[in-house]
Amino acid sequence: MHQRTLGTTGLVVSEIGLGCMGMSQSYGPGGDKQSAINLIHTAVERGVTFFDTAEVYGPYINEELVGEALEPYRNQVVIATKFGFNLHPDGKPGWSGVNSHPDQIKRVAEASLKRLRIEAIDLFYQHRVDPNVPIEEVAGAVKELIQHGKVKHFGLSEAGAQTIRRAHAVQPVAALQSEYSLWTREPEAEIMPTLAELGIGFVPFSPLGKGFLTGKIDQSTVFAQGDIRNRIPRFSPEALQANQALIDLLEAIAAQKQATTAQIALAWLLAQKPWIVPIPGTRRVERLEENLGAAAIRLNEADLQAIEQAAASVNIQGARYPEDLEKMTGL
Repeated sequence: MHQRTLGTTGLVVSEIGLGCMGMSQSYGPGGDKQSAINLIHTAVERGVTFFDTAEVYGPYINEELVGEALEPYRNQVVIATKFGFNLHPDGKPGWSGVNSHPDQIKRVAEASLKRLRIEAIDLFYQHRVDPNVPIEEVAGAVKELIQHGKVKHFGLSEAGAQTIRRAHAVQPVAALQSEYSLWTREPEAEIMPTLAELGIGFVPFSPLGKGFLTGKIDQSTVFAQGDIRNRIPRFSPEALQANQALIDLLEAIAAQKQATTAQIALAWLLAQKPWIVPIPGTRRVERLEENLGAAAIRLNEADLQAIEQAAASVNIQGARYPEDLEKMTGL
């Protein structure tokens, strides 16, 4: 697998990473631990060097899983994790608000280091912007952690352009993680030009639209209890039916390329910028293999123009988050 560089701080990773959240939460009950470890090991064997987790996933258990699975490969991989939420004291899922106070950031870093079984966090993201803490203080706290050898690189997630600029002025931001795919293209307006100007990498999460861009979901799909897609307006039967036009487009191109719709969706992302590294998640080895196969697909200018023209005729229906989560993005 080829490598890509995120930002100007020297962070080099595989061109496709692995998002590990879904192994523990958000898509129904968490999966089998040993199966997840085996999947992560397979990813390493296939050339993946970039793994994404967060303390809030579980909470805590996803970091523990990733730490255990990657301990034998520590010198071969890059582990990204995140801070920024107040977690429930009893350890139950969810959070009780954002918290990026400097003391909290440092506490989270120490705890994450232990769970991940590492001496330094490769990439430490602010998970969501905290409107009560100036971003300069957040960046300053991470800068101190970098100076003390606890963190190597600073990242932001779902932050707006001005927040990115202000943070970057204090501590260079290696990467922004936000949702970006053929059905979530809002970052193209302001975010991507800002990243290009400042030399910041882009890590799209949900690059397969939480499964929709695989072509395996339609208006008749029933999601498991606890699956976040039950709450997302874009996954209502009406929205899924309206958005099927995008899948029809991908299926037509996939047939020409002897690929799957998921592979075309990922190849499209890789073709946008050389500093984009998507992190599709999965619990299944066959899906991992499929996703990594996207790296071998080359979309030429004619392909990209055809996708662009066809996608322009599809008016995506439904918000990408329920209201309580949507208001936490783009700050």
